[in-house]
Amino acid sequence: MREDTHLRGGGEVAPENACPIAPVVDIVFSRWTTPILWALHEYGRQRFVELERRITSITPKVLTQRLRALERDGLVVRSYYAEVPPRVEYEISDLGRSLAPLFAALAEWSVNLDEVERARQDYDVRKQVRA
Repeated sequence: MREDTHLRGGGEVAPENACPIAPVVDIVFSRWTTPILWALHEYGRQRFVELERRITSITPKVLTQRLRALERDGLVVRSYYAEVPPRVEYEISDLGRSLAPLFAALAEWSVNLDEVERARQDYDVRKQVRA
């Protein structure tokens, strides 16, 4: 992206461009991206129906949309086999696999989820007392 697309009139950075990881978060952490990438990384190449079984709360329509978006972003490879019946398989690409350290770091951070839950409960109690 060109430098000037980040700047406003007075050389000030537009708020939506102030955080350099925002585009990464938009790509990698959309609602169904992480479960799909995790399943492909953990279990390898899979057919659509296998992914659907592993990610039980996703609808077929949404799974199709997310797989297409991930393929477009280069994070997933779709392989079509002209057999009878035709077969389609999905696998994580090398680019998608390069996210493994990021996911590992997030998994490591997940030990803090209990603390997050306690903070939420404390916040909710404080809000109720003030109301």
